[in-house]
Amino acid sequence: MARKIDRLTALGVAAAKGPKYYADGDGLYLQVSASGARSWVFVFRWQGRRAEMGLGSAAAGAVGLAEARDARDDARKLVRDGINPIEARRVAGVVEAPPTFGEVATALVKQLAPGWRNPKSPKQWIATMKTHAPVIWALPIQEVTTDHVLAALHPIWGSKPETARRLRSRMERVFRAAKVKRLRTGENPAAWRDHLEVLLPPARKLSRGHHPAMPYADLPEFIVALGGREALAARAVEFLILTGARTSEVRLATWSEVDLKAAIWTQPPAHTKSEREHRVPLSPRAVTILDELEGARAADTYLFPGPSAGRPLSTGALERLLDRMKLSHFTVHGFRSTFRDWVGEATEFPSELAEMSLAHLVGGEVERAYRRGDMLDKRRRLMEAWAEFCGGVTTS
Repeated sequence: MARKIDRLTALGVAAAKGPKYYADGDGLYLQVSASGARSWVFVFRWQGRRAEMGLGSAAAGAVGLAEARDARDDARKLVRDGINPIEARRVAGVVEAPPTFGEVATALVKQLAPGWRNPKSPKQWIATMKTHAPVIWALPIQEVTTDHVLAALHPIWGSKPETARRLRSRMERVFRAAKVKRLRTGENPAAWRDHLEVLLPPARKLSRGHHPAMPYADLPEFIVALGGREALAARAVEFLILTGARTSEVRLATWSEVDLKAAIWTQPPAHTKSEREHRVPLSPRAVTILDELEGARAADTYLFPGPSAGRPLSTGALERLLDRMKLSHFTVHGFRSTFRDWVGEATEFPSELAEMSLAHLVGGEVERAYRRGDMLDKRRRLMEAWAEFCGGVTTS
């Protein structure tokens, strides 16, 4: 029995709902996304593999049913004659069907990846968008609207604010790249200023998710509990708290970065978020922690090595420590906020010192250019006071 072709009608095309492929016959399909976007697709086999060729948008006023069938028939003749229709169209100089958001995003990530320090960043970029915006990922980039972006952001805007912020920012950059390459016209549907900021609550009003920072008043008791644990992760967490450092900075720290006699830990640019060298004054307790660590102290070994040779302690090891202590509602990174809250609410130290101790850039570019030092001595007094507080010493 012959296969039925020309199954679709103009009314059927208009009424079709997705996400679904509607077969017309002989390889022609109407593709309808969950958002309602429509496009024509010719599906064929080439060298034993399934291939798809876009035939244009099926939106009102674009490529009609009859035109799509003609394009399908032309493509089928090429396949029959041993010619790949996609390649034939490229050779003929015919403009390809509009690329999908995912195709543009993938190409952009490949271009940006050489400039990223973290080798995991490309996968993280792609995973964020494919996981939280699958509909957008599959749509032709020109057809993505603000409604699509909002549909992707709403489920995580309140519960996962940091993930939502990154998702929006990454999508905005993809759309900007598409516009530069003339793959898209019109507004950027993921833009924040004068666009999404009108429809979404500002980031400062969002919660910190499910992992708030530990109140500084509870910290001395927590430090005592840490002291009762022999795990290397416990020493790493305490050292992180005493130095106000980021998790990655502590994990990747090596003995070559530390001068115990001068009580200074010099973080190299490759390990800091600002990509600038950062000197950390070590309090007596921080120096004691390092003095007590056992094992080889070769210049190229980590302060806190992991169980596998040549590898640092994992981020998971630090987080699991909090979990075992029944404190999984806090995060290791949150101790930086704890330190900042303590400086602002319980001391007379200027906020500038606190920000510099956290390796934040303070002031504008001109101001930073004229600042000769990093206030190491003043920051040392601050970190020593912080260490005393953590150790339960109170001052009137």
